[in-house]
Amino acid sequence: MQKPWLSSYPLGVPHDIHPEEFRSLSHLLEASFKTNAHAPFSVCMDQWMTYADVDHASTAIGAWLQHLGIAPDARVAIMLPNIPQFPVTMSAVLRAGFTCVNVNPLYTARELQHQLNDSGADTIVILENFAHTLEEVIDDTPIQHVVIASMGDMLGFWYGRWITFAVRHLARMVPAYKLPRTDKHGRTRTLISFNDALAQGHRLHLKPSQATLDSVAFLQYTGGTTGLSKGAVLTHRNVVAGVLQAEAWFTPATKRVGHVSNINCITALPLYHIFALTLCLLSIRWGSYMTLIPNPRDIDKFVEVLKKRPFHLFPAVNTLFNALLQHPHFKSLDFSHLCVSQAGGMAASAGTAKRWQEVTGCAMVEGWGMSETCAIGTNNPVTTDHFSGSIGLPLPSIDIAIKDDDGNSLAIGETGEICIKGPNVMTGYYQQAEETQRAFTADGYMRTGDIGIMDSLGYTRIVDRKKDMILVSGFNVFPNELENVISMCPGVIECAAVGVPDDKQGEAIKVFVVRSDVTLTEDDIDRYCRQNLTGYKHPKYIEFRDELPKTNVGKVLRRELRTQK
Repeated sequence: MQKPWLSSYPLGVPHDIHPEEFRSLSHLLEASFKTNAHAPFSVCMDQWMTYADVDHASTAIGAWLQHLGIAPDARVAIMLPNIPQFPVTMSAVLRAGFTCVNVNPLYTARELQHQLNDSGADTIVILENFAHTLEEVIDDTPIQHVVIASMGDMLGFWYGRWITFAVRHLARMVPAYKLPRTDKHGRTRTLISFNDALAQGHRLHLKPSQATLDSVAFLQYTGGTTGLSKGAVLTHRNVVAGVLQAEAWFTPATKRVGHVSNINCITALPLYHIFALTLCLLSIRWGSYMTLIPNPRDIDKFVEVLKKRPFHLFPAVNTLFNALLQHPHFKSLDFSHLCVSQAGGMAASAGTAKRWQEVTGCAMVEGWGMSETCAIGTNNPVTTDHFSGSIGLPLPSIDIAIKDDDGNSLAIGETGEICIKGPNVMTGYYQQAEETQRAFTADGYMRTGDIGIMDSLGYTRIVDRKKDMILVSGFNVFPNELENVISMCPGVIECAAVGVPDDKQGEAIKVFVVRSDVTLTEDDIDRYCRQNLTGYKHPKYIEFRDELPKTNVGKVLRRELRTQK
């Protein structure tokens, strides 16, 4: 197979990576903990944690988990925001030889019940703020062991207690809950605080993990926007490969920082999401440090945090970039150290990218990946000085093919489904053989559901998701294209395009717009579209909104817009 993208690689980026240099992801973690013991690991609410701190705490929690006597292949659910307890717990589960099941803390009771039952997790580490949700469903799940964390558990003795008190009693962010101490069969259930589990674990011995590269490291659940979420089975090999691929790709941009341990990675995207999780593991690999942002929706506090120290790596989704750009004090920040503005998780808009570069001086670098690929798939070179509008090149050891519905590879320049193969690609969906079979082509590529086109240099451009395509009088219209164009209209912050039923055309285009200029009218947008889009791509309906419905990660929910009256 031809790989035209290899000739477009930046100088110094290898064509392949070798996950076999590690026995497991646990081996990678422990190697970094030992090498970087005295280096800073993270800062959260001005409280620092070193690699040694994470090493000691994860050893204790891991030993405590082993002491429970749970099965060697046990799945442990982690329902935590971006606080120090998350990387500690994740490391503990992996070092103990178990499988992590990342859970969105903002799940409804129904969503939580589904994920716990589907994964078969019998242990959960959960922030007390969300324990009331667990209370609703715990008796209808396999959960036997519950570790309850408080916000300030790892933020220092006195400061941590103050934070926990403030969260509980001043902000009233911990709804009342009462978890039953016995299950519906009368069996005793373990209920313990995070700090007590930590204290008990310090008196226990952590037995070395027996995990190999082929063991399951994570059950990473997909968003479930089209139905019940599915658990992507990610092995230690998959995740190590994803980390090494990211390391190889980002290295050209890190040279201006000096040693990689100096890098401050802004961690605002939720760590339960594969995008942030992979970059967290990359930080550990580098021995660099993360600035943990527990609540990125509080833009005022977020900007205040960014003022405090230089930052180098800034991963975000389009909506977060947008929100920061709207803040009156964001422009006054020091961007002189910013090396990479990494966009992912959703399509980045040309308008947002243009404004971001104007303000920060750093070009937005768009990439593409999925839970099923450890967030890694393609990325634009991090040495770029402009926003390309494409999703870039396949990373080392990854093959991308554009295929038709029958699984046949198409020629360069033809439009089809983006399919991917590589050591970072999942082994399948957990306990869903039929779904797994449908997900892969006969020659081993995973179907992504994204429609794209690759050029002669190996750059791929996403046209849109298969399911989001709008059919107007027999013409295919792709929302991403419309949104990119309309986002460039002066006065537009963000927008979303969907298809709505139409008696004459089959479907008509409706655009939802969030504006920064209240004088912007429907006629203004219509006029802009007529200047920049061919006739059948003109929206028939334009509706202004104060905000667009989004997932917790920031993806716009087109499906919800389509169903709203």
